[in-house]
Amino acid sequence: MEEVQLESRFNIEDYEKLQSLFLGASGAAQSLSRADFIRQAWSSIGRGSKEEYGLLFDSVVVTQEHRGLLVDSSDPSKEKGMDWEGLSSFLLLELSEKEEHARASIVPRWRPPQTLTAPHRDPVQQVLYLCSTARYLSVSKGGMLGVWGGEDLGLLQTHRLQNHSVKPKDLWVTSMVFLTNVHKIAVSFTSKEVCFYDLLSKQEYSCQYKLQGLKYAPLCLDYWADPGHPDLAVLTIGDTGGQLSAICFRSAQISLFERPSPGAETDSTDIIKWEELAQGRHRCCYTLTHQAHGQAWVRRVRFLGPLEAFVSCSTSPQSSMVIGWRERESVPLRVTTFHTKKGVNDLDYHPGLNLIASAGVDNKVLLWNPYVMSKAVGMLRGHVSCVSAVRFLLAKRQLLSYSKDKVLLLWDVSSQLCIHRLGGVFPRTPDHTHTLLYLHEERGRLLISFNSLLVLLEARREEKGRRRTSHEHAVTWVLYNSLFRQLISCDTSSSIVFWLIDTGQKVKHFHRCHGDAEISTMALDGTQTRLFTAGTDGVVKVWDFNGHCHHKLNVGRGQAVETSQILGLKRTVLFVGWERMITVFRLQSFSQFFVEPSEWKGGVQHQDHVLCAAFRPPQTLVTGSYDGQITVWNNSTENALRKLRPHGWGAQSKTDGPADLVSCGGSGRVRFWNTAQSRQVGEFTAHRDTGSIIMVVSPCGRYLVTGDTEGTLNTWDIQDYCVQPGMAVTNEAPELLSSLRPHLDCITHLETCVHGDRLLLLSSSADCCVVLSYLPGETIGVFGQEEHWHLEGPGPTLPGSELCQGNSGGKDPGQGTEPPQSPRETPPHPA
Repeated sequence: MEEVQLESRFNIEDYEKLQSLFLGASGAAQSLSRADFIRQAWSSIGRGSKEEYGLLFDSVVVTQEHRGLLVDSSDPSKEKGMDWEGLSSFLLLELSEKEEHARASIVPRWRPPQTLTAPHRDPVQQVLYLCSTARYLSVSKGGMLGVWGGEDLGLLQTHRLQNHSVKPKDLWVTSMVFLTNVHKIAVSFTSKEVCFYDLLSKQEYSCQYKLQGLKYAPLCLDYWADPGHPDLAVLTIGDTGGQLSAICFRSAQISLFERPSPGAETDSTDIIKWEELAQGRHRCCYTLTHQAHGQAWVRRVRFLGPLEAFVSCSTSPQSSMVIGWRERESVPLRVTTFHTKKGVNDLDYHPGLNLIASAGVDNKVLLWNPYVMSKAVGMLRGHVSCVSAVRFLLAKRQLLSYSKDKVLLLWDVSSQLCIHRLGGVFPRTPDHTHTLLYLHEERGRLLISFNSLLVLLEARREEKGRRRTSHEHAVTWVLYNSLFRQLISCDTSSSIVFWLIDTGQKVKHFHRCHGDAEISTMALDGTQTRLFTAGTDGVVKVWDFNGHCHHKLNVGRGQAVETSQILGLKRTVLFVGWERMITVFRLQSFSQFFVEPSEWKGGVQHQDHVLCAAFRPPQTLVTGSYDGQITVWNNSTENALRKLRPHGWGAQSKTDGPADLVSCGGSGRVRFWNTAQSRQVGEFTAHRDTGSIIMVVSPCGRYLVTGDTEGTLNTWDIQDYCVQPGMAVTNEAPELLSSLRPHLDCITHLETCVHGDRLLLLSSSADCCVVLSYLPGETIGVFGQEEHWHLEGPGPTLPGSELCQGNSGGKDPGQGTEPPQSPRETPPHPA
């Protein structure tokens, strides 16, 4: 497990002591050798070991050597020294790297997708943001232009673009770009034309220039203006003939093209012929072309200003991505070609990282260094369908990728790991749907088109002082998957979220898994590769961890019922919560997608609804019902062996063994049982002045944790509780180790897990939070909080004897120590 670095444990006083070490007797700055630094720093501060101070010194020296700032580095024979300036520079650099990494790992919290009232009847071809007017523009294939408000994205007006070269029914728009420095938009048509519309003219969207005579139909456009010299700009065109064409403007703010004649009407459209531009008849611009894509359609083009290069992509494996390097006006482009297996649909560029991301037809997202054409520098795997779009989040150094199966992934570029998955939230559309992505990073908005539909995904803005929650709705259940070292939580809105337990970072998010029905409980199968989720619609679904549903179990037999617990055993899966009888599914029946329940051989043994169950190998099954009755079963024969009732329901005989079962119910009471002799051996009040409580017992059988409806968690030491034989029922409470209130509302589920050498507690609540705590110990944090943790610091270490290897208390440390229950499932036991 990662340890806290020495410099991270220093406080202000420690740093002041460190600074004083580098001041000589006269107050002048001095450098220290390695031995002097270790000896003086360790004795002065008194924190950490000498080895840690040596490691700190070496780290500073290596950093200074790399930057060429090492003290006395000119004399190889002289021992290397370190001064305060070098140490403070190293600490500041380390701090900035940590802040950058933390900023990059923050996952956007998307609001529910919102379908905009779009005026389009044809597929949306492009979406733009006009920074000059703070409005959005969208254009469809038929030339319908929609103008949207910048704040609420309300539709303000519509306008049909005019192009008199073709009949209105034959008009086909392919792309649109905003010419930021001249307040115009350029629109390309399949009629081999590009029209330039003026946004500041008296007549709205009047066509000022019309570029004609292109060899092929333009498919995609890109516009770049030099931030330092607004007169310099580049318009790039990709077409159906595999050709990239570019118009490089010299005086864009004065005029894009030269007027045909001095006497021409100012309100008329100027016709510009491509042949004239290529021949250099317009002194305000010049052209560049290459046809490195062969005859493959050019899917996307970009001009990379910092590199003076054009990048384009196609779905041809031989010319998947091409970079044309601009050198001088009269010199043709120097072309570099990148190859992939099946071609590229889309690309994007990050100037800070100098990386190009490509959306592969082969389901992969590749990261390229523009100067390295032999192979990609990174490969992002996670999509199971063709990737159609990629967009960089420049500030956070993250990457968004979208695939044909309507799955949006968010990647941390530095670690090349997927940190967020969004699927199942987009509208259902035909398979061959035209999809477009527009990212407005400054406002945290992502606009996605599905043919004529426009869907808005907007990141929530964090309010200062507002508590960060794990879910948007009440959390109902929480699980720990030791195979993937992840936490799984679900809520009342039918969402399932996966978290990294090491950091509290969200990994995946599946929406509306049961439609409008709540998810009441979950369970993992024995291999921990399948997830059972029970909805209040009476259906249980079996998922893999890519969000694919493999089976639907008809638990409710066509009725809407609420499952309170799922118990997965070796050959069967048991469900309880709404009947007096156990519902069982046998694993051999899981050959079909729809699975029907089998018959429970033991029949009805409870007088009320069965709410909870527990299992102890090899064959002991225990169930508890609403009226407080506990039934012990032989799971192999499915026959009931005995029934347990609270103290006072009959004569009590002397017990010769310790308690092996714990139960809890209403009024905050906890009871201990000896199931072999059908006798209650202990009882105490864990929470006063409260209703139903829930609980969990640690794997080693030492700790009992109880939670109530107020969000309070109590941890008890039950290692030596109810282990001595006797006649009377023990009413004295065990030792209370801690009492915390990590939640603000009713606690819905508790789970313990052994992670590394630490025993941890997971708790979910109706306050929408999932909390991680040491057991016993303090709270670590809330899953989804902005600052991630690293499971380090003052947490209690789990002794080796407690890793479920033994138990002096006599209670069985195996599974089934207690029937896990939630507040909805635990009515008060009868008096």
